[in-house]
Amino acid sequence: MSTAITNKKSPAALAALTLAALGIVYGDIGTSPLYALKEIFHGGHVAATPDNILGVLSLVFWTITVVISLKYVLLILRADNHGEGGLIAMLALATTAVRDRPALRRWLMALGLFGTAVFYGDGVITPAISVLSAVEGLEVAAPRLHDWVIPLTLLVLTGLFAAQRFGTGGIGKLFGPITLVWFVTLVALGLPHIAAAPGVLVALNPGYAISFFAHQPLVAFIALGAVVLVVTGGEALYADLGHFGKLPIRIAWYALVMPALVINYFGQGAMLLANPAAISNPFYLMAPAWSRLPLVFLATAATVIASQALISAAFSVTKQAIQLGILPRMAIRHTSVRDTGQIYVPFVNWGLYVFIVLAVVMFKSSSNLASAYGIAVTLDMSITTVMTYFVIRYGWKYPLPLCIAATGFFFVIDIAFFASNLLKLLAGGWFPIVIGIGMFTLMITWTQGRRLLSHKLRDDAIPLRDFLDAVFVTPPTRVEGTAVFLSAEAGATPNALMHNLKHNKVLHEYNLFVTVRHHEVPWIGFKDRIEMDPLGHDCWAVTLNFGFKNDPDVPEALKLLEGRGVPLDDMSTSYFLSRDIVIPTLGEGMPMWREKLFASMHRNAAAAADFLNLPTNRIVELGAKVEI
Repeated sequence: MSTAITNKKSPAALAALTLAALGIVYGDIGTSPLYALKEIFHGGHVAATPDNILGVLSLVFWTITVVISLKYVLLILRADNHGEGGLIAMLALATTAVRDRPALRRWLMALGLFGTAVFYGDGVITPAISVLSAVEGLEVAAPRLHDWVIPLTLLVLTGLFAAQRFGTGGIGKLFGPITLVWFVTLVALGLPHIAAAPGVLVALNPGYAISFFAHQPLVAFIALGAVVLVVTGGEALYADLGHFGKLPIRIAWYALVMPALVINYFGQGAMLLANPAAISNPFYLMAPAWSRLPLVFLATAATVIASQALISAAFSVTKQAIQLGILPRMAIRHTSVRDTGQIYVPFVNWGLYVFIVLAVVMFKSSSNLASAYGIAVTLDMSITTVMTYFVIRYGWKYPLPLCIAATGFFFVIDIAFFASNLLKLLAGGWFPIVIGIGMFTLMITWTQGRRLLSHKLRDDAIPLRDFLDAVFVTPPTRVEGTAVFLSAEAGATPNALMHNLKHNKVLHEYNLFVTVRHHEVPWIGFKDRIEMDPLGHDCWAVTLNFGFKNDPDVPEALKLLEGRGVPLDDMSTSYFLSRDIVIPTLGEGMPMWREKLFASMHRNAAAAADFLNLPTNRIVELGAKVEI
């Protein structure tokens, strides 16, 4: 799906996209009512008094309004990178906007890398807390099943991750309808309690939130750490922009999602005003006793869909990071012949699974996991706001006062939420931060290592034109067919060419020296895919251009050369690759432990041939050692 679909403005197409957006975009934020309000009062810092309940409800409503309705739906969705969204797309936009400021660009790149790394920490906590909070409804419906909560949670999660390799094409069609039923259920649960106590609606007045802060500033500040749980999943609105476009996301939010969330939260609040003891699990206790067990099954389905959306996002972010050179190549499998966006990354899938199981086993309850949740979310929200400033200031050239006003307001709110969540650092907030720091270390090591390797290869390389001129002084034997030499550095002589001449003492009749470049835009069309420069003697330098969401397919791209004097018959074309073996050495590069880490990542990266979709029966790999 793409934004092009919405441009037709067909009511049927728009309705279908809006329904699909419910399941993918709003699954995470839509399941927050399972635990958010409970956690605000759970720690005992906020007493469940009528004034506090109304103050908290007012905070909840205005947090949803400011952070989601204003910041994400109105502002952030405008910052699309050729129709694509998400932190990687925002990072590309921001770094492109400041490309004439190298120091600032490096700083923004590091900040964006850290935000992307923290996303993986969020990706661990979200499925764990969502599924666990849904299954905990068993304790309300049937208290004797208490001991089964964690085993059943792990069973659901195991099934979810085991099913990833089959793709979501078939069951994905059910995501939207199931999530629609879920939001309708949120409304059905909340309305009766609001009707019974309509006075709760006074909390729509922001004065109650202000009064809460004025009379109990410390308590209100602590409460912010849990209030932010009502907007977890906000990043998904932006990340999934490329799948659905702005209009379906906005329609779904204003027409159904936001009203359903507000009605459910206020329904929980109305019930708590009448029965403060219900704070043990207000979501499930809102429901009639006969409906609680079916509600557990519906909630579990909704949380599985929310988790699926985040897992799919993790696969997509990983693919984009690989193509921007932020992460090493990994095996990526396409699970649909029709939708190129449906991919499966085994290493990421099982890595997430291991850490999610660890989180469930370590924290044991959604309340404990809630302590670990907010830091990763608020960090990413803050980083997105900072990136947005640089996009609108340097990319869109908006006036400085307007840029500061537009992003400064949201940044203050983000930092307030982040500061409150820092209070939970030792209670579990360290967990996603440790994951984020680990991922950031890998990313920055890979990025810097590739730069060192590139500099070393460039310094040692012989200019390709000079080399060919020297070779053709006494031409080697030419053999039939076409040779495609893959080279990381345009204009440099590939090691594979020199080894081929040294050992085989022949040169093919036609030779292409191909460099693959990935750009900081999501898509590059076929008209801009290929650049060709003749080198003489039936040799050409070729550059292939791909966006970070394109699938790099070298043979397919080279077909664009047909009719330009380069025969590319499948059976007579060979692909030559240089397999560099990195040797860490003491020197001015990275610390030795990081050079060893980079060497290990380089050695274990997926084969370039697979990544570039080269035919396995026509590849020649020639290795060389490179000291960094």
